[in-house]
Amino acid sequence: MSNYKTVFFTLGILQITLGIFMLIPVIAQFFYNEIDSSFFGASIVTIIFGTLFFLSNLDHDKKLNLQQAFLLTALSWLSVALFGSLPFVFSSVDFSFTNAFFESMSGITTTGSTTISNLENIPKGILLWRAILQWLGGIGIIVMAITLMPIMNVGGMQLFKISSNDSSEKILPKSKEIALRLIYIYSGLTALCAVSYKILGMNIFDSLTHSMTTIATGGFSNYNESIGFFDSVYIEISAMIFIILGSLPFIAYIKFLSGNKKIFISDIQIKTFLKIIIYSIVILTVYLILIDSNQLNLRSIFFNVISILTGTGYVNAQYDNWGGFPIILFLGLMFIGGCAGSTTCGIKIFRIQILYSFISNQLKKIIYPKGIFILKYDQNPVDQKFISSIISFIFMYLIIFFAITALLSLSGLDFITAISGAATSISNVGPGLGTIIGPNGNFSSLPDISKWILAMGMILGRLELFAILVLFLPSFWRN
Repeated sequence: MSNYKTVFFTLGILQITLGIFMLIPVIAQFFYNEIDSSFFGASIVTIIFGTLFFLSNLDHDKKLNLQQAFLLTALSWLSVALFGSLPFVFSSVDFSFTNAFFESMSGITTTGSTTISNLENIPKGILLWRAILQWLGGIGIIVMAITLMPIMNVGGMQLFKISSNDSSEKILPKSKEIALRLIYIYSGLTALCAVSYKILGMNIFDSLTHSMTTIATGGFSNYNESIGFFDSVYIEISAMIFIILGSLPFIAYIKFLSGNKKIFISDIQIKTFLKIIIYSIVILTVYLILIDSNQLNLRSIFFNVISILTGTGYVNAQYDNWGGFPIILFLGLMFIGGCAGSTTCGIKIFRIQILYSFISNQLKKIIYPKGIFILKYDQNPVDQKFISSIISFIFMYLIIFFAITALLSLSGLDFITAISGAATSISNVGPGLGTIIGPNGNFSSLPDISKWILAMGMILGRLELFAILVLFLPSFWRN
Protein backbone atom coordinates (compact mmCIF):
# COMPACT_ATOMS: atom_id res chain seq x y z
CA MET A 1 0.00 0.00 0.00
CA SER A 2 3.02 2.29 0.50
CA ASN A 3 3.27 2.46 -3.30
CA TYR A 4 -0.03 4.31 -3.35
CA LYS A 5 0.70 6.95 -0.68
CA THR A 6 0.88 9.70 -3.33
CA VAL A 7 -2.54 8.64 -4.66
CA PHE A 8 -4.22 8.81 -1.23
CA PHE A 9 -2.34 12.02 -0.30
CA THR A 10 -3.73 13.67 -3.44
CA LEU A 11 -7.21 12.26 -2.74
CA GLY A 12 -7.01 13.83 0.74
CA ILE A 13 -6.26 17.25 -0.76
CA LEU A 14 -9.15 16.85 -3.22
CA GLN A 15 -11.59 15.93 -0.44
CA ILE A 16 -10.49 18.83 1.77
CA THR A 17 -10.96 21.17 -1.21
CA LEU A 18 -14.39 19.68 -1.92
CA GLY A 19 -15.34 20.11 1.76
CA ILE A 20 -14.38 23.79 1.63
CA PHE A 21 -16.48 24.30 -1.51
CA MET A 22 -19.44 22.78 0.37
CA LEU A 23 -19.44 25.84 2.63
CA ILE A 24 -20.20 28.18 -0.30
CA PRO A 25 -23.91 27.18 -0.54
CA VAL A 26 -24.23 28.13 3.14
CA ILE A 27 -24.02 31.77 1.94
CA ALA A 28 -27.03 31.15 -0.31
CA GLN A 29 -28.84 29.42 2.57
CA PHE A 30 -28.19 32.41 4.82
CA PHE A 31 -29.23 34.94 2.15
CA TYR A 32 -32.48 33.09 1.31
CA ASN A 33 -33.25 32.18 4.95
CA GLU A 34 -32.88 28.44 4.34
CA ILE A 35 -30.22 27.68 6.97
CA ASP A 36 -29.94 24.03 8.01
CA SER A 37 -27.08 21.70 8.90
CA SER A 38 -26.87 19.85 5.57
CA PHE A 39 -23.86 21.62 4.08
CA PHE A 40 -22.08 22.11 7.42
CA GLY A 41 -22.47 18.40 8.20
CA ALA A 42 -21.41 17.27 4.72
CA SER A 43 -18.44 19.64 4.79
CA ILE A 44 -17.22 18.39 8.18
CA VAL A 45 -17.51 14.70 7.17
CA THR A 46 -15.69 15.34 3.87
CA ILE A 47 -12.90 17.42 5.43
CA ILE A 48 -12.36 14.85 8.22
CA PHE A 49 -11.94 12.02 5.71
CA GLY A 50 -9.72 14.22 3.54
CA THR A 51 -7.56 15.17 6.51
CA LEU A 52 -7.14 11.52 7.50
CA PHE A 53 -5.97 10.63 3.99
CA PHE A 54 -3.70 13.69 3.94
CA LEU A 55 -2.03 13.14 7.34
CA SER A 56 -1.61 9.38 7.00
CA ASN A 57 0.26 9.75 3.70
CA LEU A 58 2.51 12.74 4.40
CA ASP A 59 5.64 10.66 3.77
CA HIS A 60 4.73 9.96 0.12
CA ASP A 61 7.45 10.12 -2.53
CA LYS A 62 5.73 12.90 -4.55
CA LYS A 63 5.89 10.89 -7.78
CA LEU A 64 3.22 9.13 -9.82
CA ASN A 65 3.93 6.19 -12.08
CA LEU A 66 1.53 5.20 -14.86
CA GLN A 67 -0.33 2.67 -12.70
CA GLN A 68 -0.87 5.24 -9.95
CA ALA A 69 -1.99 7.87 -12.46
CA PHE A 70 -4.81 5.61 -13.68
CA LEU A 71 -5.83 4.73 -10.12
CA LEU A 72 -5.77 8.38 -9.01
CA THR A 73 -7.91 9.43 -11.99
CA ALA A 74 -10.63 6.85 -11.28
CA LEU A 75 -10.64 7.29 -7.49
CA SER A 76 -10.68 11.10 -7.75
CA TRP A 77 -13.91 11.19 -9.71
CA LEU A 78 -15.55 8.40 -7.72
CA SER A 79 -14.67 9.97 -4.36
CA VAL A 80 -15.86 13.42 -5.43
CA ALA A 81 -19.14 11.91 -6.69
CA LEU A 82 -19.56 9.96 -3.42
CA PHE A 83 -18.78 12.80 -1.01
CA GLY A 84 -20.49 15.31 -3.32
CA SER A 85 -23.73 13.39 -2.76
CA LEU A 86 -23.68 14.07 1.02
CA PRO A 87 -25.31 17.54 0.82
CA PHE A 88 -28.21 15.94 -1.09
CA VAL A 89 -28.50 13.11 1.45
CA PHE A 90 -28.42 15.51 4.43
CA SER A 91 -30.75 18.10 2.86
CA SER A 92 -34.41 18.72 3.70
CA VAL A 93 -35.30 17.44 0.22
CA ASP A 94 -36.24 13.76 0.15
CA PHE A 95 -33.24 12.28 -1.71
CA SER A 96 -32.63 8.55 -1.60
CA PHE A 97 -28.93 7.61 -1.65
CA THR A 98 -29.34 6.39 -5.25
CA ASN A 99 -30.84 9.71 -6.37
CA ALA A 100 -28.24 11.70 -4.42
CA PHE A 101 -25.33 9.75 -5.96
CA PHE A 102 -26.90 9.99 -9.43
CA GLU A 103 -27.29 13.77 -9.07
CA SER A 104 -23.73 14.14 -7.80
CA MET A 105 -22.23 11.92 -10.52
CA SER A 106 -24.28 13.76 -13.15
CA GLY A 107 -22.91 17.03 -11.77
CA ILE A 108 -19.21 16.19 -11.48
CA THR A 109 -19.15 14.50 -14.91
CA THR A 110 -20.97 17.58 -16.36
CA THR A 111 -23.71 15.30 -17.72
CA GLY A 112 -26.71 17.33 -16.57
CA SER A 113 -29.24 14.51 -16.12
CA THR A 114 -31.38 15.07 -13.04
CA THR A 115 -33.72 13.14 -10.77
CA ILE A 116 -35.37 16.36 -9.51
CA SER A 117 -38.85 16.86 -10.96
CA ASN A 118 -39.76 20.20 -9.34
CA LEU A 119 -36.63 22.35 -9.62
CA GLU A 120 -38.51 25.58 -8.90
CA ASN A 121 -39.27 24.35 -5.35
CA ILE A 122 -35.75 23.15 -4.52
CA PRO A 123 -33.74 25.12 -1.90
CA LYS A 124 -31.25 27.60 -3.36
CA GLY A 125 -28.34 25.92 -1.57
CA ILE A 126 -28.99 22.65 -3.40
CA LEU A 127 -29.31 24.43 -6.76
CA LEU A 128 -26.02 26.24 -6.14
CA TRP A 129 -24.30 22.99 -5.12
CA ARG A 130 -25.41 21.32 -8.36
CA ALA A 131 -23.86 24.19 -10.32
CA ILE A 132 -20.64 24.08 -8.26
CA LEU A 133 -20.28 20.34 -8.92
CA GLN A 134 -20.54 20.90 -12.67
CA TRP A 135 -18.12 23.84 -12.53
CA LEU A 136 -15.57 21.74 -10.62
CA GLY A 137 -16.09 18.84 -13.03
CA GLY A 138 -15.47 21.14 -15.99
CA ILE A 139 -12.13 22.49 -14.78
CA GLY A 140 -11.18 19.03 -13.49
CA ILE A 141 -11.59 17.37 -16.88
CA ILE A 142 -9.72 20.18 -18.69
CA VAL A 143 -6.71 19.94 -16.38
CA MET A 144 -6.76 16.13 -16.56
CA ALA A 145 -7.13 16.05 -20.37
CA ILE A 146 -4.16 18.37 -20.87
CA THR A 147 -1.79 17.15 -18.13
CA LEU A 148 -2.64 13.50 -17.29
CA MET A 149 -4.40 11.83 -20.22
CA PRO A 150 -1.65 12.43 -22.81
CA ILE A 151 0.82 10.68 -20.47
CA MET A 152 -1.66 7.82 -19.92
CA ASN A 153 -1.99 7.28 -23.72
CA VAL A 154 -5.79 7.17 -23.44
CA GLY A 155 -7.62 6.89 -26.76
CA GLY A 156 -5.13 8.87 -28.82
CA MET A 157 -4.85 11.74 -26.32
CA GLN A 158 -1.05 11.29 -26.54
CA LEU A 159 -1.28 13.47 -29.64
CA PHE A 160 -1.70 16.41 -27.27
CA LYS A 161 1.39 15.91 -25.12
CA ILE A 162 2.70 19.22 -23.80
CA SER A 163 6.24 17.98 -24.31
CA SER A 164 5.67 17.53 -28.05
CA ASN A 165 8.53 18.61 -30.31
CA ASP A 166 6.07 20.61 -32.39
CA SER A 167 7.30 24.20 -32.43
CA SER A 168 3.84 25.52 -31.58
CA GLU A 169 4.11 23.74 -28.22
CA LYS A 170 7.52 25.14 -27.25
CA ILE A 171 5.97 28.41 -26.05
CA LEU A 172 4.03 26.50 -23.40
CA PRO A 173 5.12 26.39 -19.76
CA LYS A 174 5.18 23.19 -17.69
CA SER A 175 2.17 21.25 -16.41
CA LYS A 176 1.69 22.98 -13.04
CA GLU A 177 1.86 26.43 -14.55
CA ILE A 178 -0.50 25.31 -17.32
CA ALA A 179 -2.99 24.05 -14.71
CA LEU A 180 -2.95 27.46 -13.00
CA ARG A 181 -3.40 29.29 -16.29
CA LEU A 182 -6.31 27.00 -17.18
CA ILE A 183 -8.01 27.82 -13.87
CA TYR A 184 -7.56 31.57 -14.48
CA ILE A 185 -8.97 31.34 -18.02
CA TYR A 186 -11.86 29.09 -16.94
CA SER A 187 -12.74 31.40 -14.03
CA GLY A 188 -12.50 34.46 -16.27
CA LEU A 189 -14.87 32.98 -18.85
CA THR A 190 -17.30 32.03 -16.06
CA ALA A 191 -17.25 35.59 -14.70
CA LEU A 192 -17.84 37.08 -18.18
CA CYS A 193 -20.74 34.67 -18.74
CA ALA A 194 -22.30 35.58 -15.36
CA VAL A 195 -22.05 39.31 -16.12
CA SER A 196 -23.63 38.85 -19.56
CA TYR A 197 -26.52 36.82 -18.11
CA LYS A 198 -27.11 39.48 -15.43
CA ILE A 199 -27.11 42.30 -17.98
CA LEU A 200 -29.52 40.36 -20.22
CA GLY A 201 -32.14 39.87 -17.51
CA MET A 202 -31.30 37.01 -15.15
CA ASN A 203 -31.23 37.69 -11.42
CA ILE A 204 -27.88 37.42 -9.62
CA PHE A 205 -28.45 33.85 -8.39
CA ASP A 206 -29.57 32.51 -11.79
CA SER A 207 -26.76 34.31 -13.63
CA LEU A 208 -24.17 32.84 -11.25
CA THR A 209 -25.42 29.24 -11.35
CA HIS A 210 -26.15 29.21 -15.09
CA SER A 211 -22.73 30.72 -15.90
CA MET A 212 -21.05 27.85 -14.03
CA THR A 213 -23.06 25.18 -15.86
CA THR A 214 -22.68 26.95 -19.23
CA ILE A 215 -18.88 27.16 -19.26
CA ALA A 216 -18.71 23.59 -17.90
CA THR A 217 -21.07 22.57 -20.75
CA GLY A 218 -23.00 20.75 -18.02
CA GLY A 219 -26.51 22.06 -18.48
CA PHE A 220 -27.94 21.97 -14.95
CA SER A 221 -30.60 24.67 -14.70
CA ASN A 222 -32.72 26.03 -11.85
CA TYR A 223 -35.92 25.47 -13.81
CA ASN A 224 -37.73 22.48 -15.33
CA GLU A 225 -37.89 24.34 -18.66
CA SER A 226 -34.13 24.89 -18.63
CA ILE A 227 -32.99 28.03 -20.53
CA GLY A 228 -36.40 28.04 -22.22
CA PHE A 229 -37.80 29.32 -18.90
CA PHE A 230 -36.37 32.79 -19.58
CA ASP A 231 -37.85 32.93 -23.12
CA SER A 232 -35.15 35.42 -24.13
CA VAL A 233 -33.39 35.28 -27.48
CA TYR A 234 -30.54 37.41 -26.05
CA ILE A 235 -29.93 35.03 -23.15
CA GLU A 236 -29.95 32.11 -25.59
CA ILE A 237 -27.44 33.86 -27.89
CA SER A 238 -25.19 34.55 -24.89
CA ALA A 239 -25.52 30.91 -23.80
CA MET A 240 -24.58 29.68 -27.30
CA ILE A 241 -21.49 31.91 -27.41
CA PHE A 242 -20.21 30.79 -24.01
CA ILE A 243 -21.09 27.12 -24.66
CA ILE A 244 -18.93 27.28 -27.80
CA LEU A 245 -16.15 29.01 -25.85
CA GLY A 246 -16.27 26.20 -23.27
CA SER A 247 -16.16 23.61 -26.06
CA LEU A 248 -12.93 24.84 -27.64
CA PRO A 249 -9.54 23.34 -26.67
CA PHE A 250 -8.40 25.32 -23.64
CA ILE A 251 -4.79 24.89 -24.73
CA ALA A 252 -5.75 27.22 -27.61
CA TYR A 253 -6.49 30.00 -25.10
CA ILE A 254 -3.03 29.55 -23.57
CA LYS A 255 -1.40 29.63 -27.01
CA PHE A 256 -3.40 32.77 -27.86
CA LEU A 257 -2.26 34.51 -24.67
CA SER A 258 1.30 33.35 -25.36
CA GLY A 259 1.39 35.11 -28.72
CA ASN A 260 -0.26 32.84 -31.28
CA LYS A 261 -3.03 35.23 -32.31
CA LYS A 262 -4.26 33.08 -35.23
CA ILE A 263 -4.81 29.90 -33.24
CA PHE A 264 -8.63 30.16 -33.23
CA ILE A 265 -8.81 30.38 -37.02
CA SER A 266 -5.97 27.94 -37.76
CA ASP A 267 -6.65 25.10 -35.30
CA ILE A 268 -7.92 22.12 -37.29
CA GLN A 269 -10.20 20.88 -34.49
CA ILE A 270 -11.90 24.25 -34.04
CA LYS A 271 -12.53 24.63 -37.79
CA THR A 272 -14.13 21.18 -38.03
CA PHE A 273 -16.16 21.77 -34.85
CA LEU A 274 -17.67 24.96 -36.30
CA LYS A 275 -18.30 23.26 -39.66
CA ILE A 276 -20.27 20.46 -37.94
CA ILE A 277 -22.44 23.08 -36.19
CA ILE A 278 -23.13 24.93 -39.47
CA TYR A 279 -23.80 21.76 -41.50
CA SER A 280 -26.14 20.36 -38.82
CA ILE A 281 -28.13 23.61 -38.67
CA VAL A 282 -28.44 23.72 -42.48
CA ILE A 283 -29.48 20.05 -42.72
CA LEU A 284 -32.08 20.39 -39.96
CA THR A 285 -33.45 23.63 -41.44
CA VAL A 286 -33.84 22.12 -44.93
CA TYR A 287 -35.45 18.99 -43.45
CA LEU A 288 -38.06 20.97 -41.51
CA ILE A 289 -38.78 23.22 -44.51
CA LEU A 290 -39.44 20.17 -46.69
CA ILE A 291 -41.22 17.94 -44.14
CA ASP A 292 -42.98 20.17 -41.64
CA SER A 293 -42.54 23.93 -42.07
CA ASN A 294 -44.82 24.55 -39.07
CA GLN A 295 -42.07 23.18 -36.82
CA LEU A 296 -39.39 25.43 -38.38
CA ASN A 297 -37.86 27.70 -35.75
CA LEU A 298 -34.29 28.82 -36.49
CA ARG A 299 -33.81 30.01 -32.92
CA SER A 300 -34.56 26.52 -31.56
CA ILE A 301 -32.52 24.79 -34.27
CA PHE A 302 -29.39 26.89 -33.60
CA PHE A 303 -29.67 26.53 -29.83
CA ASN A 304 -30.40 22.81 -29.62
CA VAL A 305 -27.79 21.79 -32.21
CA ILE A 306 -25.07 23.62 -30.25
CA SER A 307 -26.37 22.38 -26.90
CA ILE A 308 -26.60 18.71 -27.95
CA LEU A 309 -23.31 18.60 -29.90
CA THR A 310 -21.36 20.05 -26.98
CA GLY A 311 -23.14 17.83 -24.44
CA THR A 312 -24.47 20.85 -22.55
CA GLY A 313 -28.06 19.68 -22.57
CA TYR A 314 -29.81 23.04 -22.17
CA VAL A 315 -33.10 23.03 -24.09
CA ASN A 316 -35.49 25.70 -25.34
CA ALA A 317 -37.85 23.47 -27.34
CA GLN A 318 -39.27 19.94 -27.46
CA TYR A 319 -36.92 18.81 -30.24
CA ASP A 320 -38.19 15.22 -30.05
CA ASN A 321 -41.43 16.46 -31.65
CA TRP A 322 -39.61 17.39 -34.86
CA GLY A 323 -39.82 13.90 -36.37
CA GLY A 324 -37.63 10.81 -36.73
CA PHE A 325 -34.68 12.27 -38.66
CA PRO A 326 -33.82 15.05 -36.16
CA ILE A 327 -33.75 12.41 -33.39
CA ILE A 328 -31.19 10.34 -35.37
CA LEU A 329 -29.19 13.52 -36.12
CA PHE A 330 -29.13 14.52 -32.44
CA LEU A 331 -28.06 10.99 -31.44
CA GLY A 332 -25.17 11.33 -33.88
CA LEU A 333 -24.24 14.76 -32.50
CA MET A 334 -24.29 13.33 -28.95
CA PHE A 335 -21.63 10.83 -29.98
CA ILE A 336 -19.38 13.36 -31.73
CA GLY A 337 -19.02 15.89 -28.89
CA GLY A 338 -16.63 18.85 -28.87
CA CYS A 339 -12.88 19.38 -28.99
CA ALA A 340 -10.23 17.50 -27.00
CA GLY A 341 -9.01 19.50 -24.01
CA SER A 342 -12.37 21.21 -23.50
CA THR A 343 -15.21 20.62 -21.04
CA THR A 344 -17.18 18.59 -23.60
CA CYS A 345 -17.37 14.80 -23.84
CA GLY A 346 -18.27 12.39 -26.63
CA ILE A 347 -15.87 10.72 -29.06
CA LYS A 348 -14.25 14.14 -29.74
CA ILE A 349 -13.61 15.97 -33.01
CA PHE A 350 -9.96 14.92 -33.47
CA ARG A 351 -10.85 11.20 -33.36
CA ILE A 352 -13.55 11.71 -35.99
CA GLN A 353 -11.02 13.60 -38.15
CA ILE A 354 -8.36 10.90 -37.89
CA LEU A 355 -10.89 8.10 -38.50
CA TYR A 356 -12.12 9.95 -41.61
CA SER A 357 -8.55 10.32 -42.91
CA PHE A 358 -7.81 6.66 -42.15
CA ILE A 359 -10.90 5.43 -44.06
CA SER A 360 -10.08 7.80 -46.93
CA ASN A 361 -6.54 6.37 -47.12
CA GLN A 362 -7.87 2.79 -47.06
CA LEU A 363 -10.16 3.56 -50.02
CA LYS A 364 -7.25 5.14 -51.92
CA LYS A 365 -5.17 1.99 -51.33
CA ILE A 366 -7.93 -0.08 -52.94
CA ILE A 367 -7.92 2.17 -56.00
CA TYR A 368 -4.12 2.57 -56.12
CA PRO A 369 -2.67 -0.69 -54.67
CA LYS A 370 0.94 0.42 -55.22
CA GLY A 371 0.42 3.92 -53.85
CA ILE A 372 1.95 5.13 -50.60
CA PHE A 373 -0.40 7.22 -48.48
CA ILE A 374 0.81 8.79 -45.25
CA LEU A 375 -1.86 9.57 -42.68
CA LYS A 376 -1.45 13.10 -41.34
CA TYR A 377 -3.18 15.16 -38.68
CA ASP A 378 -2.68 18.91 -38.77
CA GLN A 379 0.21 18.42 -41.25
CA ASN A 380 1.98 15.96 -38.89
CA PRO A 381 2.33 12.22 -39.68
CA VAL A 382 0.26 9.92 -37.46
CA ASP A 383 1.84 6.53 -36.78
CA GLN A 384 0.06 3.18 -36.49
CA LYS A 385 0.07 3.29 -32.68
CA PHE A 386 -2.11 6.40 -32.63
CA ILE A 387 -4.47 5.01 -35.25
CA SER A 388 -4.86 1.74 -33.34
CA SER A 389 -5.52 3.64 -30.12
CA ILE A 390 -8.23 5.77 -31.72
CA ILE A 391 -9.94 2.92 -33.59
CA SER A 392 -9.98 0.79 -30.42
CA PHE A 393 -11.43 3.72 -28.47
CA ILE A 394 -14.27 4.27 -30.96
CA PHE A 395 -14.92 0.50 -31.12
CA MET A 396 -15.11 0.26 -27.31
CA TYR A 397 -17.29 3.39 -27.19
CA LEU A 398 -19.87 1.74 -29.44
CA ILE A 399 -19.63 -1.63 -27.63
CA ILE A 400 -20.20 0.01 -24.24
CA PHE A 401 -23.05 2.10 -25.67
CA PHE A 402 -24.84 -1.05 -26.86
CA ALA A 403 -24.06 -2.84 -23.57
CA ILE A 404 -25.58 0.02 -21.53
CA THR A 405 -28.59 0.08 -23.86
CA ALA A 406 -29.10 -3.67 -23.32
CA LEU A 407 -28.73 -3.35 -19.53
CA LEU A 408 -31.23 -0.48 -19.44
CA SER A 409 -33.69 -2.53 -21.51
CA LEU A 410 -33.28 -5.44 -19.08
CA SER A 411 -34.04 -3.05 -16.20
CA GLY A 412 -37.45 -2.39 -17.73
CA LEU A 413 -37.01 0.73 -19.88
CA ASP A 414 -38.61 1.10 -23.32
CA PHE A 415 -36.41 1.18 -26.44
CA ILE A 416 -36.27 4.98 -26.96
CA THR A 417 -35.59 5.65 -23.27
CA ALA A 418 -32.94 2.92 -23.12
CA ILE A 419 -31.05 3.87 -26.29
CA SER A 420 -31.15 7.64 -25.66
CA GLY A 421 -30.36 7.13 -21.96
CA ALA A 422 -27.27 5.11 -22.91
CA ALA A 423 -26.21 7.76 -25.43
CA THR A 424 -26.77 10.66 -23.06
CA SER A 425 -24.87 8.98 -20.19
CA ILE A 426 -21.79 7.82 -22.09
CA SER A 427 -21.68 11.13 -24.02
CA ASN A 428 -22.45 13.18 -20.86
CA VAL A 429 -25.22 15.16 -22.56
CA GLY A 430 -28.08 15.32 -20.02
CA PRO A 431 -31.56 15.03 -21.52
CA GLY A 432 -32.52 12.00 -23.57
CA LEU A 433 -35.44 11.36 -25.89
CA GLY A 434 -39.03 10.27 -25.38
CA THR A 435 -41.71 11.20 -22.86
CA ILE A 436 -39.78 10.12 -19.75
CA ILE A 437 -36.24 11.53 -20.08
CA GLY A 438 -36.89 13.86 -23.04
CA PRO A 439 -35.99 17.58 -23.24
CA ASN A 440 -38.36 18.62 -20.46
CA GLY A 441 -38.43 15.30 -18.60
CA ASN A 442 -36.18 13.92 -15.86
CA PHE A 443 -34.78 10.63 -14.56
CA SER A 444 -36.72 10.46 -11.27
CA SER A 445 -39.18 7.75 -12.34
CA LEU A 446 -36.48 5.33 -13.56
CA PRO A 447 -35.80 2.21 -11.47
CA ASP A 448 -32.81 2.51 -9.11
CA ILE A 449 -30.88 -0.12 -11.05
CA SER A 450 -31.25 2.00 -14.21
CA LYS A 451 -29.84 5.03 -12.39
CA TRP A 452 -26.77 3.07 -11.25
CA ILE A 453 -26.22 1.80 -14.80
CA LEU A 454 -26.47 5.36 -16.12
CA ALA A 455 -24.09 6.64 -13.42
CA MET A 456 -21.60 3.96 -14.48
CA GLY A 457 -21.98 5.14 -18.09
CA MET A 458 -21.36 8.75 -17.04
CA ILE A 459 -17.98 8.09 -15.41
CA LEU A 460 -16.91 5.75 -18.22
CA GLY A 461 -17.68 8.42 -20.81
CA ARG A 462 -16.15 11.25 -18.81
CA LEU A 463 -12.85 9.42 -18.21
CA GLU A 464 -12.47 8.26 -21.82
CA LEU A 465 -13.39 4.60 -21.09
CA PHE A 466 -9.89 3.11 -20.81
CA ALA A 467 -8.96 5.09 -17.70
CA ILE A 468 -11.62 2.98 -15.91
CA LEU A 469 -11.54 -0.29 -17.89
CA VAL A 470 -7.79 -0.78 -17.44
CA LEU A 471 -8.33 -1.09 -13.67
CA PHE A 472 -10.21 -4.36 -14.25
CA LEU A 473 -7.27 -6.05 -15.98
CA PRO A 474 -5.34 -8.39 -13.61
CA SER A 475 -2.11 -7.56 -15.47
CA PHE A 476 -2.54 -3.89 -14.53
CA TRP A 477 -2.04 -4.69 -10.83
CA ARG A 478 1.08 -6.79 -11.33
CA ASN A 479 4.34 -4.98 -10.62
